[in-house]
Amino acid sequence: MEAEYRVHLANPAAMQQYSGLKYTDDDSDACWLAHLLRLGVLPQGYIYPKAERAVRDLLRKRAHLVRQHTANVLSVQNILARNTGTRFSGKRIQELTKQELTTLLAEETQVLAVTSSLVVLDCLRHQIKMLEQSVHQRLHHTPSYEQLLTVPGIGPILAQTITLETGAISRFPTVGNYASYCRCVDSTKLSNGKRKGTGNVKNGNPYLAWAYMEAAQFALRFQPAAQRFYQRKLAKSRHNTVLARKAVAHKLARACYYLMRDLVPFEATKAFG
Repeated sequence: MEAEYRVHLANPAAMQQYSGLKYTDDDSDACWLAHLLRLGVLPQGYIYPKAERAVRDLLRKRAHLVRQHTANVLSVQNILARNTGTRFSGKRIQELTKQELTTLLAEETQVLAVTSSLVVLDCLRHQIKMLEQSVHQRLHHTPSYEQLLTVPGIGPILAQTITLETGAISRFPTVGNYASYCRCVDSTKLSNGKRKGTGNVKNGNPYLAWAYMEAAQFALRFQPAAQRFYQRKLAKSRHNTVLARKAVAHKLARACYYLMRDLVPFEATKAFG
């Protein structure tokens, strides 16, 4: 692309191998891809702009460190629960000192194991905070990011994730395309109105799917309109809580599409009726 070549990113998940090929090597595959491109039916993926790619990857690294932080907290909780019979909260674990651990745990090796995890936790918290500050400095003047913060249940981290993982909202022709990309739409195979199995449920962006499910969980705590919509869906789905919460996530994804496209604040009456 830097050398002014026109680059196409093929999407293997949406592509079907031609069964008439006698050989399946790199040359025949390249010819088949060229043939699909020439016919105009080559499924293509979105090439994220290089200038913004580094910030998006930085936020993904933050999510990776958060998972490591959670794993270490659970490890410390398990050690303390097995040896003391008491479950310590995450905040209480941060306040533990080596002297206190000596009184809680009988074995010196156990104290060393917990102490090493506490050192790792302190380092992870510092790195996570540093990454969050760096991403915030890059995005805090972005119009779409500021509009996403008006949605109840979407804080800075979720707004940053949605902004960076979505990219240019203009690449989605309709709101349905965006909801499908966020994995908020069912993947089914229908023939003559009959269900013939499921499609590729992993098509789409897993980070956006996570962000909107988290936003739905928070919206159910702070948004009365979302709570009423959730209760209606819960009754229709025979108390399937996952399905009802995903319906709320779908509504939020559709609302955020218009927020980022038109740069308008969130309105609960338009989103949930």
